[in-house]
Amino acid sequence: MIYLSELKKWNRVYNLTGLRTDEDIIIKHFLDSVLYLNFLPAKRITVADIGSGAGFPGIPMKMVRPEINMYLIEPSAKKSSFLNHLIRTMNLDAIMVIEKRVEEAMTPGDIIPVDAAVSRALFSVKDFVRKTSHMVKPGGRLVLSKGPKVSGELKMMNNAEVEIIMRRLPLSDIKRFFVVITL
Repeated sequence: MIYLSELKKWNRVYNLTGLRTDEDIIIKHFLDSVLYLNFLPAKRITVADIGSGAGFPGIPMKMVRPEINMYLIEPSAKKSSFLNHLIRTMNLDAIMVIEKRVEEAMTPGDIIPVDAAVSRALFSVKDFVRKTSHMVKPGGRLVLSKGPKVSGELKMMNNAEVEIIMRRLPLSDIKRFFVVITL
């Protein structure tokens, strides 16, 4: 409820999300974000949320699995300010905002190689792999949510273990297509 309240308050000034109703935010942001956990190992891991925006999917993932070490990579200063405020307000541990573009986020002192990188339809599959695979440990995963036309993007992929897994958003008829790539 704190996250929802702060998101709506900051959204009035900074336009962090186009969703306005509590129901839409809960289903299409919070529950959607938690679906990513289905594709990650059930152990202590380190995850990079690429293009975190208002904290999706990283912060809801962290709330459900507090043992995850989380990096929120977000180049926008206003969104990074919101993320840092939210982390302080919610008293979250082992979570860090990196205010850089993903291509610049692997400099010494930023992040160590992670077990997984996640993103919400921000990139094409090919661009996501190109921009993030260097920060993921061998055997790690890239998880990207895409629309129903994702199979066309996969024709460009080779030399990677790629799965497309459809999940229905809870409390809705909306389908999400997760591209899971094991490196």
